[in-house]
Amino acid sequence: MNRPDRSSGRPRSHARSRGSAPPSRPRIEVTEGGEVAVVNRKGAQRLRRGHPWVFRSDVERRPALPAGVVRVEESNGAPLGWALWSPQSEISLRRLEADPTRPIDDAWWHDTLRAAIARRVPLAEEANAYRLVHGEGDGLPSLVVDRYGDSLVVQLLSAGVDAHTGLIVQHLRELTGCTGILARNDPAAREREGLPREVKLLYGDVPRVVEVLEHGVRYLAAPWDGQKTGAFLDQRENRVLIGSMARGRALDCFAYHGSFALHLAKQADHVCAVDVSAPALARVHEHAARNGLTNIEPVEGDAFDVLRAWHREGRQFDTIVVDPPAFAKTRGALDGAMRGYKDINLQAMKLLAPGGVLFTASCSFHLSRGLFFDMLSEAVADSGRRFALRAITGQPLDHPELINVPETGYLKGALLEAMP
Repeated sequence: MNRPDRSSGRPRSHARSRGSAPPSRPRIEVTEGGEVAVVNRKGAQRLRRGHPWVFRSDVERRPALPAGVVRVEESNGAPLGWALWSPQSEISLRRLEADPTRPIDDAWWHDTLRAAIARRVPLAEEANAYRLVHGEGDGLPSLVVDRYGDSLVVQLLSAGVDAHTGLIVQHLRELTGCTGILARNDPAAREREGLPREVKLLYGDVPRVVEVLEHGVRYLAAPWDGQKTGAFLDQRENRVLIGSMARGRALDCFAYHGSFALHLAKQADHVCAVDVSAPALARVHEHAARNGLTNIEPVEGDAFDVLRAWHREGRQFDTIVVDPPAFAKTRGALDGAMRGYKDINLQAMKLLAPGGVLFTASCSFHLSRGLFFDMLSEAVADSGRRFALRAITGQPLDHPELINVPETGYLKGALLEAMP
């Protein structure tokens, strides 16, 4: 669930097709007979500990069925509930339901989606864009649903859940009253499932651009070709947090379309929004005008180089945000990512005025919270300054992180104050 690289700021091209509405009530078959997935003791223990995944190596008997839903049993015949079945995936099973007597039928999908959507009701008071379903975090493995106004954007990231597209779309329509549903099925994870990567309209109409209202700030999301499903929704509360503390001269590193910068500009005297992409900075300028803000200065350049140059010039900032793309996309890239995170945070610390505040974050799943704070500790030591920890942040309400399913969590942040 890591966020993609935002360094280029350039939208990718996708094949697109506009589809018609699905059947009014698709009929989904469930396995009631002898065809089951039998897992070994290791797989069974993993399920009993609350993790929904069973890997290919732990499936002793594979069902002779296409992707969909299957019953799961241990090798001794003990029932383990129901799971999504992906024949080609390394993650062969993703458990949906532990109760073997409750089939994954129409009512199950309706109730589970309804519960996930109900959890987000408080968010609608301050924003019109947020996540409705966060995969495993909501008991709906490999399914992502984001809301942008009256439109929904879904990602069906496994063959098992993809087989239920029609039913999912039907219930989302009923439960949300949306006017359009777009499938952003372009992540690389779908290739590992034997599925095509595509962007496809599933229902109604979804505009190319949607205005997002977030705690009084307006910006544009691009559901068809923007990053992730159109915008970065996971930092919403963190943008509000640092925006409420902003003052003086502020700096937004890796600004992309300026979501942090917009919140900073509400209280800061001046905001420098740094990004390597000229098209991204053009959107920053557009967003500033949309909010009636004249104190945001887009700065094109590599954040590492820009911050070093400004340190040599003796510049200082009272408020700084460091929200880089995921430097560690794989475990093998972790060492290099640690160096990158430390470097950019060290440069930011050098630029922070006494009494100033720095919000820094990492969206790399492979960089654990422990490693994140180890990195910050090393950067503080190298800066030769004192920093107080003011807050530790994680994922918002609409991106639930389950304690026993670490894959549901990736975002971590820290608010630091430069002590005089």
